[in-house]
Amino acid sequence: MALEVAIKKYYPDFSLDVNFYTEKGILGVLGASGCGKSMTLKCIAGIETPDEGKIILNGRVLFDSEKKINLSPQKRNIGYLFQNYALFPHMNVEENIAVGIKIKEEQKEIIAKYLKIFHLENLKKAYPKNLSGGQQQRVALARIFASQPDILMLDEPFSALDDFLKWQVELELAKVLKLYGKNVLFVSHNRDEIYRFCDEIMVLSQGKTVSFSTKKDLFEKPNSIAASKLSGCKNHSRIEKIDKYLCRAIDWNIDLTVTSEISDKDRYIGIRAHELMIVDDKERKKDINVEEVIIDELVENIFSIVIMLRKENAKQAIRLEVSKEYWQNNKRIGDTIYVKLPQDKIFLLDK
Repeated sequence: MALEVAIKKYYPDFSLDVNFYTEKGILGVLGASGCGKSMTLKCIAGIETPDEGKIILNGRVLFDSEKKINLSPQKRNIGYLFQNYALFPHMNVEENIAVGIKIKEEQKEIIAKYLKIFHLENLKKAYPKNLSGGQQQRVALARIFASQPDILMLDEPFSALDDFLKWQVELELAKVLKLYGKNVLFVSHNRDEIYRFCDEIMVLSQGKTVSFSTKKDLFEKPNSIAASKLSGCKNHSRIEKIDKYLCRAIDWNIDLTVTSEISDKDRYIGIRAHELMIVDDKERKKDINVEEVIIDELVENIFSIVIMLRKENAKQAIRLEVSKEYWQNNKRIGDTIYVKLPQDKIFLLDK
């Protein structure tokens, strides 16, 4: 099973330029609102037509602008879970599931199968307006699975759910996806959802593919400023190269040693808030990348403390986040502490 996408679509104020290839598992499509995530899915599904490029699913050409191939959505055999689930309000659960079944002679058997898999037996005569958000999603997924699609595409599958219900539905969906066993595209702007579900991750920014990597690489060593921000990193600074492994973090007013050789393409550095370390006066004298900083701001979260730190004359503060149990001291805003930026936790970033 493989999906190859290389498409472009132009609008007066926006351009979509997406290029990726995936063979198996769940591919996450991560990006901010308005970056082109849903538009990419619509082009693959045949709802929108790219201006140029190609889309090939399991060796079958769905779209090719040069060869003038553009299969209709009905012929692409793609399962697409819309953000609002798109259930037919005048049909009950059974009838909604039946819509996607191609082999009418096996309709009853297939409906019974997916009613059981998605725990909908007691709701088979209910209408969408009487179902919860989680129940509606299960019906929509049952309808998709009953159609036996070649690929499953999930567009922000939890956006309509509250936090408690979302967690329950996540657990159920994870079990269902294991049963599916084919390619899945999972679109979200939420890095935590992407991390929990996906094997590989494509990052979209302003309509363009800016990163394609494994989950591990994206969260440990992102390669672009856009990918780093979308992966949740809050600390970034422009850099000036001093030596192969030494740079000046311009916005933080700090010189830092890194483990990777600095290339001419590297324009920024990043480090995650939980990777910074508070050290005492003895440690700072025998270690590298330790700086004396001023506490600029203290923000209390439910389980953690965010400490905004600023070097003298710096343009930006650095964010440090620690547990409340760890932050057992009398330091206040305006006080000085020593903070270490571990060199193996700093990543170099291009544009």
